[in-house]
Amino acid sequence: MYTDQEYWNPIAETLEPERLRRLQLAKFRRIFAWAYERSKFHRRLYDAAGVTPADIRSFADIARVPKVEKSMMRDIQRKDPFPYGEALCVPLEEVSEFRQTSGTTGQPVYQADTWQDWEWWAECWAYILWSQGYRPTDRVFIPFGYNIFVAFWAGHYAAEKIGCEVVPGGVLDTPARILKIQELKATAMMATPTYVLGMADTAVAKMGIDPASLGIDKITCAGEPGANIAATKKRMERAWNAKVYDHAGATETGAWSYECRHQPGGLHVNEAFFLVEIEDMESGEIIESPGRRGKMIITALDRQAQPCVRFDAKDVIEWDADPCPCGRTFRLLKGGVAGRADDITKVKGVLLAPAAIEEVVRGVEGLGDEYEVIVDKLGDVDRIKLKVELLPGAENRGKEIESRLKDQLRVQTNLGYRIEFYDYGRLPRYEVKAQRFKDLRKKKEG
Repeated sequence: MYTDQEYWNPIAETLEPERLRRLQLAKFRRIFAWAYERSKFHRRLYDAAGVTPADIRSFADIARVPKVEKSMMRDIQRKDPFPYGEALCVPLEEVSEFRQTSGTTGQPVYQADTWQDWEWWAECWAYILWSQGYRPTDRVFIPFGYNIFVAFWAGHYAAEKIGCEVVPGGVLDTPARILKIQELKATAMMATPTYVLGMADTAVAKMGIDPASLGIDKITCAGEPGANIAATKKRMERAWNAKVYDHAGATETGAWSYECRHQPGGLHVNEAFFLVEIEDMESGEIIESPGRRGKMIITALDRQAQPCVRFDAKDVIEWDADPCPCGRTFRLLKGGVAGRADDITKVKGVLLAPAAIEEVVRGVEGLGDEYEVIVDKLGDVDRIKLKVELLPGAENRGKEIESRLKDQLRVQTNLGYRIEFYDYGRLPRYEVKAQRFKDLRKKKEG
């Protein structure tokens, strides 16, 4: 099925836009037919909508294809063929990799991949790492607890694929990882923004080591929006004296976007391997022009075992009007991923994106990196509380910091907050995905 060399040629990054669109349409038609013919789940979905492979002749036709929600995948799993259910398009003996989602938004979704799918994952990540300056001369330390969550597995294999030396730091604790970076003079690292900041904190507070002295010159982040939030990126880069790059991906979709060395203020979409559509959250219209945000509908154009066809990822994005000076013709998303449609919530009638709170907290001097937001109700009235930590030495500036924090939060989010200060180190720490925003109203309603 996948023998045409054009589909895997790295010159795809600089293809003329018209040729790239023709490639995407051809690949969409192919993966749609593959899912229609081999997946009982997809066949039922498409037959119910009255759409067949013969109907897909243009991009306008793609909008007729029903979207797939994560809840649908949860509903069909743990059935035959066990444990994946009826979306599986290959015999079980061809499945060579098992991964699952982190489960932060509910019951984990199982993901099957053939070995060819896994090579595809690594190729997607190879695009990311090469664009960020990774080369065979790099020694890459990966401080990731290797397990069934995909996280940096594919990043590991991609680094090997482009010739880097990889040092897996899986079972080591944080101090041991820092010492190993120091011992081996690693030059690059991959981690979540939360853990990048947490490692720096441990190095300084518990080991007396300045992370900027360790020689890491580039860090690739994933799993959270922090690396595309200016204040958080600045904190990481200042702590490590390294360039910090963002990337976006998911277990169900693959690694679909990346920030290149030019850091144009957004993410490239890997349009050779993915079709990204932006859907207006109210009208359902597909947004083609820059300047309007919507939620992402994504198709992985080359994934065989468990296809991702028009998956409602709920990431909030918008097209950038300007091309990147790097010369890649892959389109940019302005500001990267702004948040998730299901994270944006109304508080006191105001739409709130948790990333806006992070931008404010990480931009206030005297505050630690950790914080926690709690939304609840007193009777019928919404309340929002922000817990923050004061850095050592900033305790006598509490009133000044509180005033600045409230003012900035009012400007950025149009809401008033109750602020609670904690001693440094009191709030929870996270290694993978942080859970700093807690909406207790949903629990009461449930």
